[in-house]
Parts: sequence; C-alpha cells; structure tokens
Amino acid sequence: MRSDLTKKGIERMPNRALIYACGTTPEQMNKPFIGVCTGFTDLIPGHIGMRRLERKIEGGVYAGGGAPFIFSVPGICDGIAMGHIGMHYSLPSRELIADMIESITQAHQLDGLVLLTNCDKITPGMIMAACRLDIPTIVVTAGPMMSGHHKGKKLSLVRDTFEAVGLHQAGKLSEQEMQELELEACPGQGSCQGLYTANTMACLTEAMGLSLPGTGTGLAGTANKERIAYNAGKRIVSLVNENITTRKIVTKESIENAIRVDMALGGSTNTTLHIPAIAHAAEVDITLADFDRLSHETPQLTSLRPGGDLMMEDLEWAGGIPSLLKELSPKLNKNCLTVSGYTIAEICKNAYEPDRSVIHSLDNPVAQEGGIAILKGSLAPEGAVVKTGAVDKSMYSFTGTAIAFDSEDEAMKHLMDGKVKPGDVLIVRYEGPKGGPGMRESLALTSAIAGLGLGGGIAIITDGRFSGGTRNLSIGHVSPEAAEGGPIALIQTGDKIHIDLPHRKLDLLIDEKEMEKRRSSFKKPAPKFSRGWLSRYERLVASAAKGAVLLPPEC
Repeated sequence: MRSDLTKKGIERMPNRALIYACGTTPEQMNKPFIGVCTGFTDLIPGHIGMRRLERKIEGGVYAGGGAPFIFSVPGICDGIAMGHIGMHYSLPSRELIADMIESITQAHQLDGLVLLTNCDKITPGMIMAACRLDIPTIVVTAGPMMSGHHKGKKLSLVRDTFEAVGLHQAGKLSEQEMQELELEACPGQGSCQGLYTANTMACLTEAMGLSLPGTGTGLAGTANKERIAYNAGKRIVSLVNENITTRKIVTKESIENAIRVDMALGGSTNTTLHIPAIAHAAEVDITLADFDRLSHETPQLTSLRPGGDLMMEDLEWAGGIPSLLKELSPKLNKNCLTVSGYTIAEICKNAYEPDRSVIHSLDNPVAQEGGIAILKGSLAPEGAVVKTGAVDKSMYSFTGTAIAFDSEDEAMKHLMDGKVKPGDVLIVRYEGPKGGPGMRESLALTSAIAGLGLGGGIAIITDGRFSGGTRNLSIGHVSPEAAEGGPIALIQTGDKIHIDLPHRKLDLLIDEKEMEKRRSSFKKPAPKFSRGWLSRYERLVASAAKGAVLLPPEC
C-alpha cells in the first residue's frame, strides 16, 4: 500500500506515533488509509448538507475494511460571489483545490480517496487532483436542490431571482413580489435546481465513470443520497485492493462519453473549460474540436432549465443518468470501466426505461444536434462557445452592431440605463482568464437582459464566461482573449458582427487592412492585480481554449 511509506518499518516509529495520536488503532494501522476530502462549508447551499454525508462515507469505509481520514478544501458559491470582486476568485479556486488535494494526499501517502463535492469549481478541481495523483478515487456529489414553490409555481434560482432583477427594472415585478421570490426560490440544501454548471458536472462525472450510478441526479438531503455516500465509502476499499486507479477510468473514450452526455443534456458551457482541464490532468488529448465533433453527432434529448422548464428533480425521477446512457448507448463507448465495477454497457442494460416526457428518444430528440456549439472565425480564431440549446432558433443567424465595453460592469450600467436596443451586439472584453483575471461569470448581465425581454433581439459576446443558467444568444470564451491582443480587443463600437450557429461562424466584418491597422496600435493593458494570488494566476493561466489551466512559465 502507498500508506506503508508512512507506517511500515522501524524508522517509521515517529510517524506511527503521530498517526496513533489521531485516534488510530493498531488494527486500523494495517488497513488501507482512505482520504475523505470534503468541501463542507456553511457558505454554499450545495455544501451545507455534507456533514451527514461525511459520516455515511466514513461508515462505508469502515464497513469495507479501510481506515477513513477526513480533510477539507474550501469552496466558493458563484451565485454569492457574482457581480463584485469575489467573482475574480471563482475559476482560479479550481486550481487551488486541485493543488491542496494533491498536497495532502502525497504528504500523507493516502491509498485512496472519496471526494465529496457539489458546486461549480469544486467538482472539476477535485477531479483534476484525482487525475494527477492516479490513485483509486470515487466522487460523491451532494445533489441538486429541490425546486422552490410560490403560489403554485415551481421556482429556481436563476429564472426567479437573477432574471427577476430585469423584470423589476422593466416595471413587471413589485418590491413585495421580489422579496417573496428571494425567500422561496432556494428552499434549502443542494446545488441550483436547473442544468447549470454544478449539476452538469455532477452528471458528467457519473457518465465519465467516477461516481456510482445514480449519484449525479440523486437529490440533496434524501436517504437515497446518504445510501450512495455509504456505498461509495465501502466501494473505495475494493478499488484500492483491486488497484483500479483514476486513469483507468478517465480515458479518452470515457471523456468522450461524458461530452456526449453533455450534448444530450444541453449542459453548461463551463464544461468546455472543465473537461479539457480534467483531460490535461489525465494526460488525455481533448480539445474544443472534440466538443464540436461530438455535438454534430449527438442529439439533445432533454430540455431542462435554463433552456427549458424542467428541473433536475424531473431528470432524477425520469431515471437519471443511467436511463439517459441507456438511450444514448448506440453512440457510447460501452466498454469503459466505472468505479462501480460495471462497464457502461452493463449500466445501460440494468437502467430503467427512460420517462419520455423528460428524456426523449434518439428518434424524437429535442434538437438534432447537441446543446453546445464551438464557433470560429475572424473574431474567434481559436474558438468561442455558445449554448445552442438555450438560443431561440430565430437567432441562429444574426448580424448586429457592436457596442464595445472593456468590462462587464460598463455593460451592466449601459443596460440598466436603458440604452440597449434590438440589433445590438454587446462586446464584453478584458474578462478572460488573464484579462479578468479569473474569467468572471456574467450571469447578472445575461439574466437582466432576459428579464427585460431583450433576449430575442440582441447578442452578447465576451472573452469571459457565462453561468450554466444563461440563455439567449450569449457567446463566451472568445479566444484569443482581449488581454492577449485577440481580435475581440480590436472591435470598435459600430462594427458589424455576424453570427451563424449552424455553420459555426463568428466574424468581425471589417477588412484585413483595417484589422492590421488596429492590431499595430494595440497596447497590452496593465495587470489588474499586482499582489496576491491573482497576480500569479494571471501570469500562468492558459487560454480558455485550453481549459484555462495553469502552465509553467516556459509554456
């Protein structure tokens, strides 16, 4: 066992003394040491219920014949960090989480890991660590929040609070109604109720094979979720004994399965950051081109919020990810192994028949292609990302007039001043991985636009990113970003922009001579942070097209 490095041999007597000081018994000293890494915090609704799940995992590890050791990592709630300086720290926290888990696991030479996670950057950060370490690992996601209810109507965070800001601004929602919504939209523990980033990543983690069947959609606060946690704790010991490590699960084929599930769900665009980052950690070659290829081949089979009206609870009751995999099985790599010990083929065979009111058939899809598209063109030579599943088909081809802003805050003020009109293309730049830094999420802006009823006539283009809750024609992750001198930095208010989703095109309609003139006069902006963690992050972060991972300076 890996842990023998810390506990075997006469020279490890001091090490053993310290381990015994933690309450470990001589009997446990001979068992696999299992790290139970928890993201528990009182600051994130998706994580507040983890104390009970920690105990269940711990009990499962004991039952499986292992010795559990709990340690923790921090987490950020994107919704709470939204709209102020805090959002600069959200995406970078993914790297810190991966580094912390790597550090603890290597320092203590743990034999296996159970990673207890739920929300946006915590889940990919944990998986990145597991792929780097390549030891037996199971991921337990704490589950989606139940929908809120008010006056007979189902509520969710994004549509009924973020978009309510725009409704109030338009005079369609009173102060009293706003107060009622903010009290009822989020009834308790769990990740936000729609197919936003946290829930998308939970589903893809299961599809990738790193979670037990049923984990991705198992609802927060339920006995079912506690049983899943217990079984994960028990199963991890078997994985250690069988030496089934993370990279035996996370392969090119299993990642492609996850991307296909993403397309079938119409999931969050943030997966185009997180999946390449996970692949990078696993040393698997996955690029944005793979997303686009698989999107062309995979129909969208569900229509959850934000694009549709269904919630995660509906997907759970319709059979969850196993039933979705069953429907997708003709397109999947079915020999992929999972942490359950079953292959994808075996999981599909044992899954329930899908509820067709939620999970459509391949013959009768929601859309013929997947819910995410990768655009390229003179405005985005390295690519940009759009959630096609949340765009009205009337906006699939659109030409508009650029209104350029050098920050999200400038664009938000312009919107709230009532200056946005149909035909506008809001260019929000210097919000990329380096320029942000940290690629702030623009949910407040896109939600306000939806609430104001402007979504059908305008577009937003940014080198930053959007929440999984964003809908309408919102294009993000434009690469190269403005801070690197990409074409988005050269746009001037009044330029024409052409967007063509079916043909995957995003073009700035100016001639090459004018483009070269602007390029020659471009000056790289000064860093926004001169001290602290973000000043280091800005220097080392790669482009969004590469997953915004941190690279050594020479890269």
